[in-house]
Amino acid sequence: MLQTASKRARLYRMALPGHTCPYGIKARHLLRRHGFEVEDHLLRSREEVDAFKREHGVATTPQVFIGGERVGGHDDLRRFLGLRVADPKATSYRPVLAVFAVAALLAAAISWIAYGAVRPVATIEWFVGMTMCLLAMLKLQDLERFSSMFLGYDLLAARWVPYAYAYPFLELGAGVLMVAGALHWLSIPAALFIGTIGAVSVFKAVYVDRRELKCACVGGNSNVPLGFVSLTENLFMVGMALWMLA
Repeated sequence: MLQTASKRARLYRMALPGHTCPYGIKARHLLRRHGFEVEDHLLRSREEVDAFKREHGVATTPQVFIGGERVGGHDDLRRFLGLRVADPKATSYRPVLAVFAVAALLAAAISWIAYGAVRPVATIEWFVGMTMCLLAMLKLQDLERFSSMFLGYDLLAARWVPYAYAYPFLELGAGVLMVAGALHWLSIPAALFIGTIGAVSVFKAVYVDRRELKCACVGGNSNVPLGFVSLTENLFMVGMALWMLA
């Protein structure tokens, strides 16, 4: 951490009547957390914002000045402080892992409510069903973007486009029925169908064709790479269906 206890920083940030820049608030927090005394200058009108940009030759606010020198915006400040700046285009499994973690906690909670203890078999069953529901919810947030990404690797969707639009609804329906333990005659075939096609599609695209694609498993705007995690999602559905069938 930088030794900055005796230093001062000037921060210029947008604070319009209808909009306060969140990155300006974050920049102020970072400066104070790292020991800076902050001169917080609020730009309270669009005219003030435009005039500030023209004066300093910058395109965005907030802007931070330390020791009379301009550091830059929020990301520049993070670099100045030695902090990591996230790459919005970088691939990450974090969205899928977050879904798995939340589904596991919910399944354990329901098991506790139902039995007064976390029963492994019941918890796993609910976990798979809830994971399907959560993933379907993320896909349904933007069905067009999901379907476009999904068409890039799913074998059935590439041949019959309506399947790309139906997939999230099938996944959601099967997941809800699995959590409820109802209508096995409907949920088992649905999970087997979409899970098998999905597993074969992912395996072919990643391990046979060696294509580097992004997975639509958490929606069409994610940076989750198509690969092992995507294959696991489909194998979960197949395994759960076979378990319930048995």
